[in-house]
Amino acid sequence: MKLVIQGKNIEITEAIREYVHQKIEKAVTHFQHLTTEVDVHLSVARNPRINPNQIAEVTIYANGTVVRAEESSESLYASIDLVANKIARQLRKYKEKRQAQIHAPVKTTEVLEPQPVASTLLNDDRAPDLGTVVRTKYFAMPPMTLEEAQEQLELVDHDFYMFRNLETGEINVIYERNHGGYGVIQPRNGNGHNNGKFAEIAHRKPTEALNRKG
Repeated sequence: MKLVIQGKNIEITEAIREYVHQKIEKAVTHFQHLTTEVDVHLSVARNPRINPNQIAEVTIYANGTVVRAEESSESLYASIDLVANKIARQLRKYKEKRQAQIHAPVKTTEVLEPQPVASTLLNDDRAPDLGTVVRTKYFAMPPMTLEEAQEQLELVDHDFYMFRNLETGEINVIYERNHGGYGVIQPRNGNGHNNGKFAEIAHRKPTEALNRKG
């Protein structure tokens, strides 16, 4: 397993490096057969509006799937502890879903090789200047269903996830709603109306849309 540690606005001392190795290796010890690479990003936010400002992010590449967690506190070591515990829970959830899929009935569908999301997608610059483009990102976007996009959203620990819809070929965004559940943002065609059954889904509750089959 490859473990990469990077720092921003902080020096990665030998003591910090050893602590990260100890905590992260313990967190993934039961999932090493799934894990190909672990990226750890430690940072201290200089913006006084960001509090707590000691941030630890962990991104794990597991068989083409990205599993990510982020935690912050007033202590960098505490943040490492928190994110290690969180990533262990995320990996456990991923393993359980993977085992459930293995034992599920096989569906007749096109087999698509999963591709990892670029790590730059998962490490956004914080508090950029308004109106300034600070980064351009390119990442693999294999087609997936709404259900698969929802699972990936939960694994990357973000409140939204962009994906290519398997049925329409269009770029969609799934996001967590403030009052619970999920929403899906879909493009409209030239006359301002969606085509086909996704016009119907757009007027359904997000959970109904995600649970709809076929």
